[in-house]
Amino acid sequence: MTKLKVGAVIYDPKVTVIWGIIAKFFEDKNFPIEPVYYKDYKAQVDGLLTREIDIAWNSPLAWLDTNIRTNGTALNGSMRDTDRDRSSYLVVKINSNIDCINDLKDKTIGFGAIDSPQARLIPINYLHKHGLEFGKDYVEKRFDIGVGLHGDHVGGELDSAIALKNDEVSGTWMLDLNYNTWIADGTLDENQVKILSKTDLFDHCIFSGHPELEVSKFEKFIEVLHKMDYSNPDHKEMMDMEGLKEWISGRTSGFKQLTEANEYLNFFSEFHGE
Repeated sequence: MTKLKVGAVIYDPKVTVIWGIIAKFFEDKNFPIEPVYYKDYKAQVDGLLTREIDIAWNSPLAWLDTNIRTNGTALNGSMRDTDRDRSSYLVVKINSNIDCINDLKDKTIGFGAIDSPQARLIPINYLHKHGLEFGKDYVEKRFDIGVGLHGDHVGGELDSAIALKNDEVSGTWMLDLNYNTWIADGTLDENQVKILSKTDLFDHCIFSGHPELEVSKFEKFIEVLHKMDYSNPDHKEMMDMEGLKEWISGRTSGFKQLTEANEYLNFFSEFHGE
């Protein structure tokens, strides 16, 4: 059997370990795959469209890029259980006298990297929908860590959170999961910061298949993937590193806010120069 080639972006060295475990599992199930690694998501989307790979493990922004460039014909696959119903939090200091979004007008707001869906793009669209226009009503202080990785790291978000602690920004955006982690580990003090506002729920990563990939092969890939079991110690190691307890069916309805953000900012045209 010809191995399905599955793309993954190396946002962290553990990615190769994760996909080594996944590939071994697929081999044991007599449905071999070949992981193909990319340095950033644009290269991976390019690789999918030129058939270097059959399937891509895409960030939400890479899904949108793929969807646009294939006119909506790419195949949509599975997600992690943790990819559904996420939200970004706008965090301020309790003693800041900032009690509503309009109080941030003419102030400096911290964001993650330029291409982070959860720490920049969706938040900017959210502010727009609540009366603060990008480039006009507030100063953007961006923390461009790992550009090209679509926010698949805590670098930019964490630096922006630290900037809030140091009074370099009046508010900062972060993924709900990161906020919870940073409150739990003491990075942020819940006695000093508060959540001013939350975006509507959105979804995160999803597998995308090339439009011409045989649907039966794509469905078999999903079927085998969903057999990974968190109660199996070998699988648990990978799943803990990848941040999930179960692979679940994917959906695209959760990318609406990101789609709006791309349109509002004309993001891909500016970022890719297209």
